[in-house]
Amino acid sequence: MSRALALLTLLSSFPFLALLSNAFSPENPTDRRVLVLLDDFSIKSSHSLYFNSLQTRGYDLDFKLADDPKIALQRYGQYLYDALILFSPTIDSFGGSLNAAAILEFVDAGHDLILAADASASDLIREIASECGVDFDEDAAAMVVDHTSYAVSDTEGDHTLIAGDNIIQSDVILGREKIKAPVLFKGIGHSINPANSLVMKILSASPSAYSANPKSKLSAPPTLTGSAISLVSVVQARNNARILISGSLSMFSNRFFRSGVQKAGSTINHDKSGNEQFVTETSKWVFHERGHLKAVNVRHHKVGEAEEPSIYRINDDLEYSVEVYEWSGTSWEPYVADDVQVQFYMMSPYVLKTLSTNQKGVYYTSFKVPDVYGVFQFKVEYEKLGFTSLSLAKQIPVRPFRHNEYERFITTAFPYYGASFSMMGGFFLFSLVYLYHK
Repeated sequence: MSRALALLTLLSSFPFLALLSNAFSPENPTDRRVLVLLDDFSIKSSHSLYFNSLQTRGYDLDFKLADDPKIALQRYGQYLYDALILFSPTIDSFGGSLNAAAILEFVDAGHDLILAADASASDLIREIASECGVDFDEDAAAMVVDHTSYAVSDTEGDHTLIAGDNIIQSDVILGREKIKAPVLFKGIGHSINPANSLVMKILSASPSAYSANPKSKLSAPPTLTGSAISLVSVVQARNNARILISGSLSMFSNRFFRSGVQKAGSTINHDKSGNEQFVTETSKWVFHERGHLKAVNVRHHKVGEAEEPSIYRINDDLEYSVEVYEWSGTSWEPYVADDVQVQFYMMSPYVLKTLSTNQKGVYYTSFKVPDVYGVFQFKVEYEKLGFTSLSLAKQIPVRPFRHNEYERFITTAFPYYGASFSMMGGFFLFSLVYLYHK
């Protein structure tokens, strides 16, 4: 009986194991299975437009309460989800086996994260953001206040409803269509370390903004002021995992999506805020629908040949090529740029060449092997704002000339040849004079 039960359990787990094995394919980098953790299921309806936009693009959303005791990111050593959305700013402790360390490990494994906080953000949410390179204002009651760039409203009198238009100019992150209407933001600000090249501000506060408790008078200068306040930031880790951190959960809500907006001091009244376009485009980037590169078919060979040699000789003429493609969300399209470079490297680059392209994804160049022998590498280290990084390396030895491969008479040695023959001639003449003339 026990054997039959064990066999039944094993057979029933086959579909689940198959699901795990098909969790991620390098040929299809777009996240598909997304775990959404909520403070309350009412957020599912109040933010339904955002969730529907993800589902219409093919994402499988699994909604759970953040304190659900059955939450698990992985099973049998395999991750169950490709991405995580944390819309649970007030949670003090996750349910199940989930904690801050598990979420960071999830990101370290190459998965993606969207985190939204608000004025009631818990220490747990702040800790996760801090580990990702973002520091929320330490004052738990602080919010972003702006007395010049607020959104005109009949109900918001404390100027905490921000009409943000200081948006990063990046087609790969926000798409080619310009966001014309300001983005509504109501929440907490954060700062980033300027020395950290992995974190980028994509929505910043205006120079007149500051972070403080809007319900009390300022007793000391605020610690966060001006454009140093980031409202929304993104992180691209070295393993190409992507993270979006927002200080406003309301920014993703149906109310802000549908709301009209008029920025203080402006006569233009927009019928619809830029929130929906902003968060939709950023989610496309976070979930690798844009800016995800891959390199294939790395080739090198001598000029005039097709086969890749096992070794080169100094001063050989060679050709190098590689194909680079960008994921469009549905297929791989040729990536076209003019700044892809290859190094011929041994301890330091002996050759650095910018690759030409045929506009169809193929990058190529040719050069002469330096007059130095040793073990070299063809290296492509490509990093560009908003794009996943490429790191390619292919090792190849370079040998000197063999003894029978040198030219019979080397042009640069002619002076030495002349010196040798002149000395022999001089010795012959000296011998004649010495022997026959007394």
